[in-house]
Amino acid sequence: MIGDTARVSQPAEPEEYHSTVGATIGVEEEFHVLDPNTGDLVPEALALLRGGPHDGEHDPEAELLRSAIETATPVCTTLDQIRSEVLMSRRALIKAASEHDLAVATSGTVPASGVKPMGVYPKERYRAMAAEYQQLVREQAVCAFQVQVGVPDRDLAVAVVGRIQPWLPILLALSASSPFFGDTDTGYASYRTIVWSRWPTAGPVHGFSSAAEYDETVRTLIDSGIIKDPGMVYFDARPSARYPTVELRITDGCPRVDDVVLLTGLGRALVVTAANEIERGEAREPHRPEILRAANWRAARSGLSGELLSPHTTEAIPAPDAIRQLLDHVGPALDANGDTATVEALLADLVQRGTSADRQREALGKRGSLSDVATLLIDETRSGVDEL
Repeated sequence: MIGDTARVSQPAEPEEYHSTVGATIGVEEEFHVLDPNTGDLVPEALALLRGGPHDGEHDPEAELLRSAIETATPVCTTLDQIRSEVLMSRRALIKAASEHDLAVATSGTVPASGVKPMGVYPKERYRAMAAEYQQLVREQAVCAFQVQVGVPDRDLAVAVVGRIQPWLPILLALSASSPFFGDTDTGYASYRTIVWSRWPTAGPVHGFSSAAEYDETVRTLIDSGIIKDPGMVYFDARPSARYPTVELRITDGCPRVDDVVLLTGLGRALVVTAANEIERGEAREPHRPEILRAANWRAARSGLSGELLSPHTTEAIPAPDAIRQLLDHVGPALDANGDTATVEALLADLVQRGTSADRQREALGKRGSLSDVATLLIDETRSGVDEL
């Protein structure tokens, strides 16, 4: 529960940040459940939950809608472990789906997202959300990818969340995988961001002075009836309500495992960099909340195909320049984590081949078939799994 993690009143020694912040990592992936022949969403997640692996480590969990399902890795320490655990989780889920003549794909949206309501998973919490939020819930056929980075001290976690905000839109642009919604090309690279932004707690945060202030804000949101519980705090990044981690929640679902590994490495480096800046007493450049929100919109609109806002100056700059600023910013942390070579190689590959949104539009352009887009996402989600 929010607020029950022990806190320290004095900053940790410098070496403690280096040895503990970012020492553990994990990821959570959300998947669409599809008819493999048509690419349509189907409300069959319950069948996969009943027929899942049940090995204690790779068991899937329910999501809000019956057409979605979630997996999470165990606690990891390296990017190689993340890759291995993600592949094992996907293999188990894909196997369970095939046994029910179903398919799964992870991406921000699929073309069938928003075509028709899928119904909520039969859980009282989700029923209550459907009754309160109405059309908002009915249109939530979207899937995200989340990175958990270990930050043992909760006051530090809250400070880190505020400091990393200007950099998060670049991660969103790299992950963009949701150009289609309601069988329509929306013109966005990440339309999931637009759908998601309608929740009352979604989007960037301006920052909190302490964990106590953060907790009080969450309590106010709950007491006012705006949200049901701490799990409905949908900020782009937040201190976890359950674990001693910072959660990065801004990114679309990533069909390719390489992109999962890349974004995990960049996310960890962002958190470590922020903790080190706090350790050194560096002032945080304030960014107005309106600018942070606009930066998210820009990244969602064009992905890597246009401009992004510079986290340093908030000026519009070409996406490759923004990526270079990010690499320069987190370079020392990547080195310290031993992730530099992996991240740079995967990033170069992503920039060369384009985002998932780019590839989905290319797939549509070949025959004009939206089912080809769904097939692409199913195939990319499966890529590498058969090699295990």
